[in-house]
Amino acid sequence: MMKTKFIFVAGGVMSGIGKGITVASTGRILENYGFNVTAVKIDPYLNVDAGTMNPTEHGEVFVTEDGMESDQDLGNYERFLNKDILRDNYMTSGSLYRTVIDKERNLKYGGKCVQIIPHITDEIEERLLKVAKKTKADFVLVEIGGTVGEYENLLFLETGRIMKLKMPGQILFMLVSYLPIPAMIGEMKTKPTQHAVRSMNYAGIQPDIIIARSSQPLDNIRKQKVSIFCNVAVQDVISAPDINSIYEVP
Repeated sequence: MMKTKFIFVAGGVMSGIGKGITVASTGRILENYGFNVTAVKIDPYLNVDAGTMNPTEHGEVFVTEDGMESDQDLGNYERFLNKDILRDNYMTSGSLYRTVIDKERNLKYGGKCVQIIPHITDEIEERLLKVAKKTKADFVLVEIGGTVGEYENLLFLETGRIMKLKMPGQILFMLVSYLPIPAMIGEMKTKPTQHAVRSMNYAGIQPDIIIARSSQPLDNIRKQKVSIFCNVAVQDVISAPDINSIYEVP
């Protein structure tokens, strides 16, 4: 039986808060403890890969050693983990749908009615298990693109929920969320993160760890509040303030 553990990392409140760096940093910490770690990026776009995306809107295209045009987060994974991240570690909604439709056209489903669930979620799970087996990883970190509450990435959260049901004790969920400090108030607000956690709960998922991004470190009052309202232990609410270099994050 596969003993690989999977950590799904989702983002709350808004995009661009550092899910990729969180994944890379978590991987670096686990590697430092002697574990074999790899990371996967899932993008909700219908583009089959990142090669056709406008770099001024989407960011740098990172090309893997085996030629996959992927999201720039894979470059961060490589730099933090000091290992090649290959094409199997990147998928988009477009690539998933194309694979399932190709299988259907070639009668791979034996005449079944092909549906989003279970066939797309099964394809996602199959790819994640393939990465785990191929890399012999102790941990597979899975970055889910987009923000919780959007319909575009709901299938990826659903896959994580299903995998947790099938693999008890091997699945963990991490939410990277933003706590704003409105200039006119000057006080850090937890309400947007509470709503982000409710959105995950709506998808049948309770985050195990909250990475609390903000311009300033969280104080104990805010940690206690996030803990109580988001149903997460205080020690699992981790402050992640802005810093000058991403290499300080681990």
